This record gives sequence, C-alpha cells and structure tokens, in this order.
Amino acid sequence: MPRRRGLSPEEAELWARIAATASPLDGKARGPLTQPPKTPAASEPMPPKSAPRPQPGAVPAFRIGQLVQHPLRQTSTARSPAASLAAQPLRMDPKTHRRMTRGKLRPEARLDLHGLTLAQAHPRLIEFILSCHAAGLRLVLVITGKGRGDHGPLPTRPGALRHQVPFWLHTGPLSAVVQQATPAHHNHGGEGAYYVYLRRLRGAL
Repeated sequence: MPRRRGLSPEEAELWARIAATASPLDGKARGPLTQPPKTPAASEPMPPKSAPRPQPGAVPAFRIGQLVQHPLRQTSTARSPAASLAAQPLRMDPKTHRRMTRGKLRPEARLDLHGLTLAQAHPRLIEFILSCHAAGLRLVLVITGKGRGDHGPLPTRPGALRHQVPFWLHTGPLSAVVQQATPAHHNHGGEGAYYVYLRRLRGAL
C-alpha cells in the first residue's frame, strides 16, 4: 500500500482559508463569515421622519384640550339703524336737535307702518313725507315696530322695516325734503319709531 503524501505548506494554507469560510452543519458559529450580517435597524438608528407638509386649505390636526395657535378671524357685523343714523352729520340746529332727541318736541303728524310688508310700506312712506312737507310740517313720526318680523309673500329678516326706513329716508325722492332722521325718544316709541325733521318749505316764513 503506497504511503499517503502529506500536504505541502502552500496546500495547508489554502485548506485553512477554505475551512475558515465554510459553515458547519451543527449551526455553531465558526469563522468571521458565520456572524449574521448587520441590518440598518439593529446597528444604526433610522432618521426621524419629517412631518408631511400641510396642503393648502387642509384642516390642521387638532386634539382635545389643545389651545388654538392662530388668532380667531374677526367677523364684521352690520350697523344697527340707531348707529347708522348717529353717524350721519348734523344738518339742523343743534339746540332743536337736542330737544327733539330728548322728546321735548311734539311730532306734528305720524305714520304707523307696523305690520306692513316692505312693498306696502315704501309707497306709503313716500306719500306721507311728501304730503307733510308740502303742508309745511317740520317734525313727523314714522312708526316701524321693534322688529318682530314683517309678513309677506317673500321671506324677510326680523325688523326689516326698522332697518329699511332710514335707507329710504336718505334716498330719492325723500332725501330732497328730509333734513334729519333720528331714533325716537321712548315717549314716542323708542327703537320702534323715527323722528323725521323736514326741510323748510321754500317760500315759507
């Protein structure tokens, strides 16, 4: 039987390299390549995810108890009839105006529009004011009511007459004969009525 030849130094070195790269069947770790590869999740922390940029018009996220970070929008409200008339410049004698607003002057005629629709009230107001001016009257009273609502074929907001009459008094044809309009004193109806001070009739003393 021939004698078995041993490994040369070169062959032994090559065999050691091959053996170091082999994986054993029993699952035991051997050699540098038998360790499991590192994963990014285990070795390096993942960078934090940036919050998505909100889309225009999107509702921002909100949780219960969180304070509002942006200022509330201001809502504009319409002027009341009394505030609108108060903003008008004074076009009559200040002393007479003061006596009128304090209820010291007695109206020479009155028109009650309470319960009428806008379509019914407008022509009656025009006829009343023009006839009073033609008769040489100076102070008249227009009653609109305090605004429980006007009934008609078309829906209108409560107090439509109370809001509309000052506008009618300051537009044609009434603006040519109306000198001043103010809310009436509570003795003459308060917020539900208006004093209408008419211009002096031309040629009158």
